[in-house]
Amino acid sequence: MSLTLAQIAEYINGNVIGDANYSVSSVGTLSNADSSQLSFLSNPKYKKFLNQSCAGAIIVLKGMAQYVTTNAIEVDDPYVAYAKAASLLHPTEKKLPGIHPSASIDPSAKIGANVSIGANVVIEQAVIIEDDVVIGPGCVIEHDVVIRKAANLRPNVTLCFGVIIGERTIIHPGVVIGADGFGIANDNGHWIKVPQVGSVNIGNDVEIGANTTIDRGAIDDTVIADGVKLDNQIQIGHNVTIGKHSVIAGCTGIAGSTSIGEYCAIGGGTGMAGHINIASGVQLTGMSMVTKSINEAGIYSSGIPVEPAKQWHKNVIRYRQMDKLFDRVKQLEEKTKD
Repeated sequence: MSLTLAQIAEYINGNVIGDANYSVSSVGTLSNADSSQLSFLSNPKYKKFLNQSCAGAIIVLKGMAQYVTTNAIEVDDPYVAYAKAASLLHPTEKKLPGIHPSASIDPSAKIGANVSIGANVVIEQAVIIEDDVVIGPGCVIEHDVVIRKAANLRPNVTLCFGVIIGERTIIHPGVVIGADGFGIANDNGHWIKVPQVGSVNIGNDVEIGANTTIDRGAIDDTVIADGVKLDNQIQIGHNVTIGKHSVIAGCTGIAGSTSIGEYCAIGGGTGMAGHINIASGVQLTGMSMVTKSINEAGIYSSGIPVEPAKQWHKNVIRYRQMDKLFDRVKQLEEKTKD
């Protein structure tokens, strides 16, 4: 697809500085883009590449066009504008409606209009699939699942029984939604399974990254609200609730019955204990360990940044000596009081 800068600027609410009729066909990085590509600058540390770039045009913050030696599009937020422009130049491939001959579909399933079902898909009884849904090859849809309009399941997604998927939700390869939560009880030294009788309710416009798992509720449902974005390889335990428009980075683990508010941002590798509440507007930096509720919006951290091994070993030794140091300080304080 080739578009003029005027067309792109109108779509991203920008202002062209230069030749508005200049055409670009794809996007590229500042350092590697050629004259047929569109690039952007959102991080000031890359400003030095502006006058070296061979891009046909560069999306920049308002007032930055003076530093560009080629065409520019000035906007309020270059990264958001780039995301919109890239979507325009690289539209998602449209799957043609139809059902592959190898798909196994129970006669009781209800299939809407313009649905695409790939090879080796299994759809069990009483499933409801609404209009414009795409189901990639190898997906397994167990009984009584509901998939709302225009949802998109990439290859090898598993939806266990009773799961509800919202409109326009994107689910990437390898995702499992609705497997049993980790419910066990100790009966005189033997672990017995606690039935997981709830389900999973996914809202509209959610995106779930590859190989992420979302457990079904033990009694009530696990709930992922509208607009939530989940990265790859996240584990979400039973009865977790995640509020609208929260984002969670990869390899995060969330234990059962945790409640996360709206517009939260959770860094990669974060671990959350169960039965805690996270207020709306909380940001957790990567590798945070959350063991108790957070009741106020703000930025929280607990991970220890990397440092040279020699210094790290010293710090570990000091950490192990903290109890002794505390006792000595306490004794000194008591002597001072005397």
